[in-house]
Amino acid sequence: MSVIAPSRRSFFGLSAGAAGLMAAARATEKPIPEVRGADPVTLAQDENFWSTVRSQYYVTKAVTNLENGYWGIMAAPVMRAYQAHTERVNFDNTIYARSDLYGDLDAVNERLAGFLGVGQDEILLTRGASEALQILIGGYNKLKPGDAVLYADLDYSAMKSAMTWLESRRGAEVIKINLPEPATKASIIDAYRQAFERHPNLRLMLLTHVNNLTGLIHPVREITTLAKERGIDVILDSAHALGQVDFNLNNLGADFIGFNLHKWIGAPIGCGLIYIKKDRINDIDRFMNEPGAGDDIRTRAHTGTLNFAAHLAIPDALDFHEIVGGSTAKEARLRYLRNLWVQAARDIPGVDILTPDDPDMVAALTSFRIKGRKTTEENNTIVDELKEKHGIFTVRRTGPAAGDCVRVTPALYNTPEEMALLPKALTALS
Repeated sequence: MSVIAPSRRSFFGLSAGAAGLMAAARATEKPIPEVRGADPVTLAQDENFWSTVRSQYYVTKAVTNLENGYWGIMAAPVMRAYQAHTERVNFDNTIYARSDLYGDLDAVNERLAGFLGVGQDEILLTRGASEALQILIGGYNKLKPGDAVLYADLDYSAMKSAMTWLESRRGAEVIKINLPEPATKASIIDAYRQAFERHPNLRLMLLTHVNNLTGLIHPVREITTLAKERGIDVILDSAHALGQVDFNLNNLGADFIGFNLHKWIGAPIGCGLIYIKKDRINDIDRFMNEPGAGDDIRTRAHTGTLNFAAHLAIPDALDFHEIVGGSTAKEARLRYLRNLWVQAARDIPGVDILTPDDPDMVAALTSFRIKGRKTTEENNTIVDELKEKHGIFTVRRTGPAAGDCVRVTPALYNTPEEMALLPKALTALS
């Protein structure tokens, strides 16, 4: 296969064009007013406020992008900070990397620990939630041959693969359950309770906080309580939770958690986080005999040379997150945008909405299925038609036991007018 490289002239032309567009975009940025203490439900519908937030995002207008679950783009102030960090790392290069860098990264760690309400010695930066969760699943060392591990159909595909690997890695029995659709809080809890009762040899389970397939928010505390009563440890996938929904980590009841910072916090791509409760660190193996103190969480991963600038920009992303009202305000706004299209789509014959409207069970992400169209090919066709005929970008998801679906994920830069486009398109499709 040949690769055609851009000429030097075309490369610098593209760079100059991008710089010019960024400069023009900066001229349209509006100052974000103070919202501390504002009622989140009222604020969610304040279009004047959200127009100032929207002005901080520079996004293509070629399509209406309702696929913001892959990652969360950086707001303009975060992007500028990331660029500045990149320039600093590139300019000072190894002089910086071998002197001040790790002190600066310790400061990032301190900021994150305060943000999450945990100890600095309980968290570790990674390149994403997938890496964090793979370290936790692969490193969990309390399993004996014949012990069982559990995952569900709505869990993330890479994490399902990691759980099935425990059969060869640890000699574990691997159990999969299918969660009910449509779901209620009670039906989800009952599905896990029944699995616990059917399999008394369960010792470890994967639990997803906000699943990436349909957007369902799971009743985490209730499930972790049931699990702990039976001696089952929980590895919690909070990749989509941090920054999308408001929660207190210490109330989740999970000792092992993987987070993303490049989704709903809006840090640069390549930012994730492991949390291990301090008294459980020794239950996760050192990474390939990494040297250091046995209870030092830093020995649980070795990712090599990281994108330093991305991790240095995490505090800048947290600053912007807090300026717009934090998780409370963002959750309310994202759910408001979600409800605008869902409430209209529920009245369209042939369209099934796969998450309930219970605010405890949904925020931004929601998937739909058109009746009778459950295959990958059929849902790819829906995605293509939405884009080509209606200018709306979405994504097909595979994994739910009931069949493939199409996921819709608004971001803070989306408008009510954009959300209204989707039900009109679905009416034409269904």
